[in-house]
Formats: sequence, C-alpha cells, structure tokens
Amino acid sequence: MSFLGRLFGKQEKESLDQGLQKTKEGFFSKITRAVAGKSEVDEEVLDNLEEALVSADVGIETTVAIIERIEARVKQDKYVGTSELNQLLQQEIESILVDAAEASYKDFSLPAGKKPYVILVVGVNGVGKTTTIGKLAHNYKKAGNQVILGAADTFRAAAVDQLTIWGERVGVPIVKQAMGSDPSAVAFDTVSSAVARQADIAIIDTAGRLHNKIHLMDELSKIKRAVQKVIPDAPHEVMLVLDGSTGQNAVEQARQFTAATDVSAISITKLDGTAKGGVVLAIANQFKIPVKYIGVGEKIDDLIIFDKHEFVDSLFKLEG
Repeated sequence: MSFLGRLFGKQEKESLDQGLQKTKEGFFSKITRAVAGKSEVDEEVLDNLEEALVSADVGIETTVAIIERIEARVKQDKYVGTSELNQLLQQEIESILVDAAEASYKDFSLPAGKKPYVILVVGVNGVGKTTTIGKLAHNYKKAGNQVILGAADTFRAAAVDQLTIWGERVGVPIVKQAMGSDPSAVAFDTVSSAVARQADIAIIDTAGRLHNKIHLMDELSKIKRAVQKVIPDAPHEVMLVLDGSTGQNAVEQARQFTAATDVSAISITKLDGTAKGGVVLAIANQFKIPVKYIGVGEKIDDLIIFDKHEFVDSLFKLEG
C-alpha cells in the first residue's frame, strides 16, 4: 500500500468527509452565490469571492492572500471561467497550508534518538485539550509505542480526573500529584518516570489559563526548565490545541500562545460540529505553524492526521 493510502484509508477519508460536512455546506453555498450567473472571473466575482471567504472564517489576511494569488493566475492565463474557479481555488488554498517539517508523525512513529519524546500540550480550558491528549495516547500506543501521561494542570480537579479516565481507557500510566501542586514538579516527575520506564513518549497536560501573557510565559518556561533537568533538549514538541468551532477566537488564542511560548504544532478540535472549518486556513497561513491533527468527532479514532491535500479535497467534495 502506498504511503498516502496507508495514511488515508477508506475509513479515515469517510471520517474527514463527514467531519467537514457542515463547513463545506456553508463554504460552498457562499462560493456558489459568489459566482452565480457569471461566465468569467472578473472583478465582481473576486469581490464576491472575497466576501464569501471572510464570512467562512478564513480571515481577512488569509482571504487577501488567496484573492491576490487568484488575481495573478487570472491575469497570467488568457481566460479563466467560473467553471475553473473551484479547481483554481483548491490549488491556491492548498498552497497556503503549511506542511509539517517532520514527516515521521504521519504514521505515529517517533524521531530516532529522542526517547522519550516529550510533548508539552498547551491551550485554554474547554478546547478539548485533555481529550486530544487521550486520543494521541491511543494512537501512539496503537502504533506500538510505550506512552506515559503527565497531569500538570494541577489547578483543576476536573482536568486531572479527566486525564486519569483517559489513561485508564487507553491503558497507559499517568503521573499526577495533589491539587494545587507545582505544575513543573509534575512535569519533572513525568519525564523522570518516562526515562525510568524506558517509555517512548511522554505527553504532558498544562493549565489552560490566560490571565495574561507574562504569567503564561513564566509558567510554561518553568515547566520547560523542569523537563530539561532530565532531558536537556526537551520538550521536543509544544502542541497548541484550538477549538475550531470558535472561529476567529481560535486565531486570537493562537496569537497569544505563540507569543508566550515556542509552539511547534497545532491540533484543531471540534470541526465536525461547526461551519467554521475555514479557520484552519487562517491559522495555518497566519502563524506558519503546521496543523498536525484535526478532531472530527467524539470517537477515540476521530483525531485525524492533517494532510492538506486530503483536507482541501474533502472541503471541495460536493457529494455526501
């Protein structure tokens, strides 16, 4: 089986198509109205298309980038009809999405020479952070890796309890301390335990508070220093989890977290229940950070590895 076939089998593709149903229905209705009755891509079509993209939560900055690319293509080609616009739009949207720097994550394998591989997971409360960690643990374990979780969100009993439930459900150990404990101490213990157990990967949950950027930066910096006492080059990945259903609010959260810490990957949740999936384009284009995973449902396997070609293909698929 080819790499792409292994990555996106029939089940994964169906989940992606279904998960993006609400987004593509809204997206396509807006685009269809934008080009209705037109025989060529003129200034009016581009204006209507711009309005459609902005209202689909693609965001102004990303919309302008897409429109400028399409304008350049229309000028370059002698004639572009509205029948070709969908294909052109697909190509330009795909071109602005960032590819992940590391290809190894695509089958939940881990980079050589980084054991345990340490992922620090950040994001505000309520975005599906803990659920994403549970689903990641499931996928990494299914791929044959030994996983350990760290409950460093010590300010909310619910966060620790939820992560504990996920640990039991997936069948992976979890390191936790009493409520109100120092998060950096939990992170230190998690990585120390991962080394002692010869685990392949440690995934650490952190508090989802955004009182102010300085406080967030200080707390995450302290956690990083604690982890580096055990593994000097850790964390190997800082993953930001965002709720896709919040649209442009997710963009603002990304802005605050990327300013506070070195975010290296993004996971976008809850895309199945919203028509605001266009925000994926805004986030990927604006921050130039790879979207690694998207959540398209409640089931344990509904965390899908993000592939920009498959995402755009599903977004433009009219049937289903």
